[in-house]
Amino acid sequence: MIAYALIASDRINKTLVALCGGAIVLALGIVEADDAFYSHETGIDWNVIFLLFGMMIIVGVLRQTGVFEYIAIWAAKRANGSPLRIMILLVIVTAVASAMLDNVTTVLLIAPVTLLVCERLAINPIPFLMAEVFASNIGGASTLVGDPPNIIIASRAGLTFNDFLVHMAPIVIVVMVVFIAMLPLLFRGSFAVDPSRVADVMSLNEREAIRDPALLIKCGVVLVAVFAAFIGHSLFHIEPSVVALIGAGVLVLISRLEQRDYLGSVEWETLLFFAGLFVMVGALVKTGVVEELARSATELTDGDALLTVMLVLGVSAPVSGIIDNIPFTATMTPIVSELAAGLSGPTDPNVLWWALALGADFGGNLTAVGASANVVMLGIARRAGNPISFWEFTRKGLFVTVMSIALAAVYLWLRYFVLA
Repeated sequence: MIAYALIASDRINKTLVALCGGAIVLALGIVEADDAFYSHETGIDWNVIFLLFGMMIIVGVLRQTGVFEYIAIWAAKRANGSPLRIMILLVIVTAVASAMLDNVTTVLLIAPVTLLVCERLAINPIPFLMAEVFASNIGGASTLVGDPPNIIIASRAGLTFNDFLVHMAPIVIVVMVVFIAMLPLLFRGSFAVDPSRVADVMSLNEREAIRDPALLIKCGVVLVAVFAAFIGHSLFHIEPSVVALIGAGVLVLISRLEQRDYLGSVEWETLLFFAGLFVMVGALVKTGVVEELARSATELTDGDALLTVMLVLGVSAPVSGIIDNIPFTATMTPIVSELAAGLSGPTDPNVLWWALALGADFGGNLTAVGASANVVMLGIARRAGNPISFWEFTRKGLFVTVMSIALAAVYLWLRYFVLA
């Protein structure tokens, strides 16, 4: 709680806080080395760490080609230089990409483009980066591979890619439409631009931005293979983290770049922050705090199907926004499994899994540490000289989360109780 308060205050570097917090719970013996470094339940999620590390290197190599400048100029010209239209275009691209890839990978790829667009137009990139990370968490909810909590839920409940597409995609589309409609109000005052800057951008030739066409082709081949492996990881039985590391290694080998060119894009602070955060949350899991809170809340329903669904949704959103949705989902899955088995009424018992997925995925937008994509985006923004404060993110994220959960509640009620 102290560490979280310090992170929220923005007075002390959050990586320092996370590492000190992790060191303290280790030093006090609350968790041991085996718990922190080797346990799937309470330890550092190395799959997340190495997925991020591999994709950061891939982005570093890709940046040398000039493709991000190309996309930035292309997007600005297609939107006729209008910042609002550019934001809408990038938000839609982010949401669609997050459905096909995991949202962290999408953020790593779209953020450099956004920074370049905003630099060209001399506008503040912070609203654009926040809008994109909100869209990534919303869009990622629509498929099994889009958001890490979905993978955890699918593994526990035996749900398929098509199950997620059929049950989650409809509400994600509705939420995205409403979110796009909210953008002018949510980021009011962020769309003023100098007409001379727009004219300069419209006169640019995006093809001239490509500095190394041969390397771009190599990167394209590797990226297609990486994305295909991401989408089919359940068939190939290769973890996305392994795919990312292999892709990074191949690109480093064939690009023949200097070490500083590809390692310069690695967000070391972000990776260390995740490590410390995982250790602290692992301590809460090991001591039973998270499970006890979740169990106490769900016991209030007494088997009533609709009340149980709404409670799972209502608890998942705020808790996921506070302690990161990955460990929360891992803790909740055995509880939801028990509740689904004893659910009374004619409704589909899988509705509890959809409630958990929607609550965890949409709840990730609540705070800056609610989802992995949020932490990565904030790290990128800080390194680019545009730091986003915890409360600045939370003020916007609160509106997005309340809207998303309200629509999700109506959707679950209509589809699984009224129209079932």
